[in-house]
Amino acid sequence: MDKIPMTPTGHAALTEEYRRRTAEDRRTIIAAISEARAHGDLSENAEYHAAKEQQSLNEGRIQELESLLALAEVVDPKSISGSTVKFGATVKIVDDNTDEEKKYQIVGDAEADASNGRISISSPIARAMIGKAVGDAFEVAAPGGSRGYEILEVKYI
Repeated sequence: MDKIPMTPTGHAALTEEYRRRTAEDRRTIIAAISEARAHGDLSENAEYHAAKEQQSLNEGRIQELESLLALAEVVDPKSISGSTVKFGATVKIVDDNTDEEKKYQIVGDAEADASNGRISISSPIARAMIGKAVGDAFEVAAPGGSRGYEILEVKYI
């Protein structure tokens, strides 16, 4: 399988989530299942079924995290240089229509969080920015129509 690009911050966050889910959440869920079993008839025990469902969801996420971490290729943006937009870049852009400035860091899919300015490298806006430099304009197809942007700044921090 292909490697999954990831920043050190994103890798650390996923590693911590994996540690928490395996070391803490598993114990808590097992304790909840044991307590629910002690209440008797399992066929009508809503607490037992809820705890088993929670266990299933937790184990599924643990498997997902194991796969992500096994395929992770950690790329430190500080080690990248250049004037064009690549993975790890922090890019300041301005909307051509509203003059609103936004700042995004281009990160891996697993660590993307648009509300905190971290957009996935596979997102339409990131794909449109890749390879562009300061002063370059680009367009992104949006549900409300095409939007134009200009790159104001590219940093690797």
